[in-house]
Amino acid sequence: MTTPVQIKRAYESPADSDGLRVLVDRLWPRGLSKASFKHDLWCKDLAPSADLRTWFGHKPERWEQFRRDYTAELRADAAQGLMDEILSTAGGRRITLLYGARDTEHNQAVVLAQVLADRARRH
Repeated sequence: MTTPVQIKRAYESPADSDGLRVLVDRLWPRGLSKASFKHDLWCKDLAPSADLRTWFGHKPERWEQFRRDYTAELRADAAQGLMDEILSTAGGRRITLLYGARDTEHNQAVVLAQVLADRARRH
């Protein structure tokens, strides 16, 4: 059985179908209250490095290079361990990766969702 992984903007309302809600931004999303924001985990260490995030700047023309570089960062032992922790915590439930970026196609959650889904299939 494969663990389904989806992405959702942190500003969207939570749904029962979200399963395990994991915030994957290094910085807390602007305007969201930490007290009322519904999430199960905040895995800021799975977010792109500060240097990569700053370089990318959500510029679509840098997307392919960002995707390659971020995927390389996710190969680190620490990142692999965090992904295993997420999969274990989800216990087969859907995983919803939450992100704050406005661009729904060019953000770290798009990359991470694919890497995490691939990892879930191998486990």
